[in-house]
Amino acid sequence: MKRVKTLAVQPRPDTDPTRSESVLRSSKIGDSHLQRLAIVYIRQSTPHQVLHHRESSARQYALVNHVVALGWPRERVLLIDEDQGQSARSAEHRTGFHQLLAEVSMQHVGLIMGLEMSRLARSSRDWHHLLEMCALFGTILGDEDGIYNPNDSNDRLLLGLKGTISEFELVTMRNRLDRGRLNKAQRGELFHRAPVGYHKLSSDRIELEPDEQARGVVQIIFDKFDELGSARAVLLYLLRNQIRIGFRPHAGAHAGQLQWCRPTLSFVRHVLTHPIYAGAYAYGLRRQRRASSTAASAQPVADAPAYRPPYRPPYRPAHEVWTILLRDRLPAYITWERYLANQQRLHANRPSMTSTGVPRDGEALLAGLVRCAQCGRRLRTRYLDRHAPHYFGARDPCEPSEHRTHVCRGLRAKPLDELLTEQVLRALEPAALELSWQAVADLERERARLDRHWQQQLQRAAYEVRDAERRYRAVDPEHRLVARTLEQNWDAALRRQRELADDYDRFSQTKPASFTAEQRARIERLAADIPALWHAETTTARERKEIIRHLVAKVLLQVDPHSERADVTICWHGGFTSQHVIVRPVNRMSQLSDGQRLLDRLVELRRAGCQAKQIAERLHAEGFRPPKRCSDFFHPENLRHMLYRLGVTEATLCLEPLEKHEWRLADLAQKLGIAAAKLRAWAQRGWIHARHSPVYGRWILWVDREELHRLRQLKRSSTPGTFAHDPALTQPKKRPGRATKRPRAAATNPPKTGDDVA
Repeated sequence: MKRVKTLAVQPRPDTDPTRSESVLRSSKIGDSHLQRLAIVYIRQSTPHQVLHHRESSARQYALVNHVVALGWPRERVLLIDEDQGQSARSAEHRTGFHQLLAEVSMQHVGLIMGLEMSRLARSSRDWHHLLEMCALFGTILGDEDGIYNPNDSNDRLLLGLKGTISEFELVTMRNRLDRGRLNKAQRGELFHRAPVGYHKLSSDRIELEPDEQARGVVQIIFDKFDELGSARAVLLYLLRNQIRIGFRPHAGAHAGQLQWCRPTLSFVRHVLTHPIYAGAYAYGLRRQRRASSTAASAQPVADAPAYRPPYRPPYRPAHEVWTILLRDRLPAYITWERYLANQQRLHANRPSMTSTGVPRDGEALLAGLVRCAQCGRRLRTRYLDRHAPHYFGARDPCEPSEHRTHVCRGLRAKPLDELLTEQVLRALEPAALELSWQAVADLERERARLDRHWQQQLQRAAYEVRDAERRYRAVDPEHRLVARTLEQNWDAALRRQRELADDYDRFSQTKPASFTAEQRARIERLAADIPALWHAETTTARERKEIIRHLVAKVLLQVDPHSERADVTICWHGGFTSQHVIVRPVNRMSQLSDGQRLLDRLVELRRAGCQAKQIAERLHAEGFRPPKRCSDFFHPENLRHMLYRLGVTEATLCLEPLEKHEWRLADLAQKLGIAAAKLRAWAQRGWIHARHSPVYGRWILWVDREELHRLRQLKRSSTPGTFAHDPALTQPKKRPGRATKRPRAAATNPPKTGDDVA
């Protein structure tokens, strides 16, 4: 490669004619560089600089002439200015910088020219990556101070220092701006924009929204949150009553003008969580937190320490982590204590193991309130079907099973819900009359609030009509280009006013201004009969849950796995606690405290000859209940299965003792060698003396030696398919009376029973 050893003046006809001084060509520029492209990279950090710092832009675009003076033809100079308004802190969104790297990697670039090295990158990672690429593909860099070769050690050192200075300069500027902003925030005078319900007068002054209706909507949000308890319920209330939000845009054609829009959940949560509504100035609300290092989790399993439960920090209010908090500095809608109570309630509404959550539509009345009495963990709610909720304990997924020392046991929700319903209704009974008066007052206050909001909307619509009329009458009627538009605006305002009046009439019909005497009496009757109101079909599960949560803070449950009884501790608001015991459904008879007594009584009734249906009735009358508690009555089929599992069958039951010459049907059939059904048929026709057992109603036959001989002859004379028999063989002998005393001689040699007959 041929290089120029000395610096020489290189006059060119295409240089800038306004440039008076000559340009010196550097000896670091070789022929190979001149044969490739020269890139002029132009960038300014912000759109504000692009619009207002025109001199910097002019200096950067003039670098094209500087590159031409260095020896590149103008058509070989590539101008990249796609990154105007982009910061050099990162190369993530800088498409021009990516294009520059692509051209360098394809060995198309001989020179990269910038006003300063900081224009290329203010990040050491991006800067050194560019240097490595330029050194690898033989590209040189240049600015107004000179030309640099990345392969030269001195130039590389200088470029590295310039890159470090550029990065540190960015940090210095950022620190200077942040400290100035923080100093102004410490005085409570830094405001970027005013939230809904406030109006920004200047950069350091904020006052309440001058529009009365806009302020009223903000106050409605706080009042309804105290009543309903959740941000979503407040949003549904606003949408149901067609309440719109007044706000002032911060930019655009209508900046600073009051506009009205449909409320959203994010807006409601913003109003409930922003401290300015409590009169406090706060700075650092959106403070970012760096992720913790995961280097400790990368160590081998063999070196892992013993298990430790994950640390769960207790709930900390947001104001404890804000950078600056100055209370009582701004006009407020609510007090600071009310603001803190709202934050705690919002935190409790979150669906987590440490909070109660929001009341939902499920049948389980205590979802979120039931906790294990031993470890304090919240029991979750599970629905096997819609009407069979269960409370069950869920273990921590981060805790290995071998480290578990306690199992939270749950139960079916029905017995626990019935207990709480009974206790809550009993607690509300003394205040029935007061509740009825309070209900009437709340309904009237709610009606007055909505009516006031409708009146404000009607006043606003009337003003807009008058304003549109005034604008129309102020213009020359002959100037139809303007008058036609103003006339259309007037008609639109009249149409909106008429629609709003119709909506208000419908509202007045559905919700009258005051209650009649009959309506008041009905409300008082309903409020006085709280149990009927509680069990009414129109009362939803969500409403029942809200009533319970106003009275009950939490419910502690201790379940004994070896008994059907469970200990319940109700913690009421105000500090009072009450102890109760409930009977829960269990799966096995052995889990019942009186299970053995129940089984003994079951066998006893069966041995006494009671049928399954009779046994069920007797057990219910004596106070016994089935284990699973699906119903209060024992099912006869279940009793048969229980007897079978206990081994209490016909063969094992101790029936009454057989008298002399008495046989059971199966034993006699086996003795005669005939079918039991045939022998039963003979007994039914009266060919054998027989009676029924009192237990199972089975046949017991009387057959002595002579009768046994007769039955054998009857068997031999029987022809299959015929019923003709010798009458002498079908007539049984007369059975001797049961009360006849046996002879004394027979006492020493007792007669043989039917089982002993040969």
